[in-house]
Amino acid sequence: MQFDSPSSLGWLALAVPIVVFYILKIRLRRQPVSTVMFWTQVLDEQNPRSIWQRLRHLVSLLLQLAMLLFLALALADPFFSWEVRSARRIVAVIDNSASMNSTDVKPSRLADAKRQAEQLIAGMRHRDEIALVAAGTQPQVIVGFTSRQKTVRNAVQFMSATDGPSHVSEAVALGRRLLGERQDGKQQEVIVFTDGRFDGVENLSSPVPVANDAEAPASGEALAQAPVKLQIIGTRTANLGITQFQVRRSLVDPLGYEILAEVTNASDQAVECRLEVELNGEAIDVVPLKLDAAGKWSQVFEKTSASGGHLFARLNYEDTLVADNTASAVLPRREVQPVVLVTSGNLFLQKVFEVNPLVKLTVVAEAPATIPAGTVVVYHRVTPEKIPPGLAFVIDPANTSDLFEVGEPIANPIVTRQDKDSPLMSHVRLDNVLMPEARQLTPTFLDQTQVLAEAVTKEPLFFAVNRPEGRVLVLTVNLDKGDLPLRTAFPITVANALHWFAGNKGDLRESLAAGSLATVTSNDFVRPAKGQTLVLRSPAGELMPLPASSDRMTIGPLDQCGLWTILEESAGNSPAELTSPELKSETAIPLLEIACNLASATETDVRPPEELLEVKTNVSPIMAGLGSRPLWFWLLLLGLILTTVEWAMYQRRVIS
Repeated sequence: MQFDSPSSLGWLALAVPIVVFYILKIRLRRQPVSTVMFWTQVLDEQNPRSIWQRLRHLVSLLLQLAMLLFLALALADPFFSWEVRSARRIVAVIDNSASMNSTDVKPSRLADAKRQAEQLIAGMRHRDEIALVAAGTQPQVIVGFTSRQKTVRNAVQFMSATDGPSHVSEAVALGRRLLGERQDGKQQEVIVFTDGRFDGVENLSSPVPVANDAEAPASGEALAQAPVKLQIIGTRTANLGITQFQVRRSLVDPLGYEILAEVTNASDQAVECRLEVELNGEAIDVVPLKLDAAGKWSQVFEKTSASGGHLFARLNYEDTLVADNTASAVLPRREVQPVVLVTSGNLFLQKVFEVNPLVKLTVVAEAPATIPAGTVVVYHRVTPEKIPPGLAFVIDPANTSDLFEVGEPIANPIVTRQDKDSPLMSHVRLDNVLMPEARQLTPTFLDQTQVLAEAVTKEPLFFAVNRPEGRVLVLTVNLDKGDLPLRTAFPITVANALHWFAGNKGDLRESLAAGSLATVTSNDFVRPAKGQTLVLRSPAGELMPLPASSDRMTIGPLDQCGLWTILEESAGNSPAELTSPELKSETAIPLLEIACNLASATETDVRPPEELLEVKTNVSPIMAGLGSRPLWFWLLLLGLILTTVEWAMYQRRVIS
């Protein structure tokens, strides 16, 4: 036996005063009485028990000394060498990804994983240490190494489920780094509670090879050699899920939109079901599906709606995973754009705006004196010397303005370079368009100018000016000559220009996969006034404050399926009210909505690998209950018991 604190044995010196107190005799105080007859009678009756009385005090002394011995030994913290050799340091990794919400194991795989983890914690011995790592959307250390079972058990109980992807391999690497930071001879192990639905599961339990480097630290070798034990949870149950659901505005029809949907059958048998699609609560399509085993179905739907709203898809099929049976998307609303066309007459230019149902066109011969805010003014040939503040589209300018200088005509210009990354040139090709004539233009503010199409002579034919007073587009092509108005590139260019003037995409608001990060810029929504606060509301109703002054921010990870909403709260709300789940949504103004779906074929396939199910085992506690107590606990308990016995037998007084 060894001691952690051998100096505490010095408390045994208290045995000396205890023995001295028992040896010393108390001198009785003399007291005169009228007679001793009655006292003599009492003493005579107690004479037969005089030997027990002396023995009783000796037993009391021995009990006191034994109690002191046990207390001193408990303070010295004794232990056996086998306890040190068998002490373990464990990293418990719990997979709380989307597939762990499957209900083939009641009530869920995650609940069963937490139950097994609690069994492991209950079996910890005195010198064992355990850390808890979550392997869901974002691998993180929930609890560092500790021997307090209650702390780790509470953390396991409060671990929440997510709809994000699994990152078990990264979590195991994080656990191995934690083990590598401590080198004291304890047995190290990583125990993973998972269903095995992640990449690299077949190689996870094998040791990581160590590089042959003489300068590598010893901790790195221990880090690589820490063994991994997989606790596979779940059965090979069938599941059906929506693995893709996106929506975008049509490139041809201004009021139309397209839906991309994909359904995957992650099972070993054929299934039949229905896919129901709704827009703002109204059914727009129902598709009967028949999928083969491990089959996949995808289709693009074309629909029409100018108002936009929330698209919702639902699989009419019951399985063990609910998160992938539904999907959502946000369809941007199309706003009517007022356009003033200043021209002396051009049928092609007038018709390209009139056929657009989202354009409210006004044709005038001269530029108006006042221009309403948000109106796009199209100047054909006749251009003011100073283009007024606001949105302007200049086509075939004949005179110089404050934004450009008009030069000599260019005969038969050939487009050799286009800015393909600009949304203004999306789905537009000008290199094969016949242009008999254009004008040479020299932009005035080069730092604010973006060239979109350039001739072989380096002359800009199409460019944008991002001035503070309002955006301006300039197209220097003669529409009366050439075939540009007859090409599809012309109406697409005009449609792209209107979207650019509107200041937002208007075509696509991508639905994100669960676990993704979303980057939000100042162009995505109107910023609140000074003193007002932004909050992010999850599909479950939880509120998280956001910085209101940042022009670019990253939110997430979005680990719940559904609609995430950025809201504007009044300045009078306190931070506690902003994070309160009881906050009424009616008091907030929605600024931006982001749809989040499972969208993962890996998480939809909830079938654990067969080779892992064949070696499936359960974690059994090493020592459960009182057997996991340290030796000092039992010594302290014995000392307490001896104290109680000594008091009950020798110190209490009974008065009859």
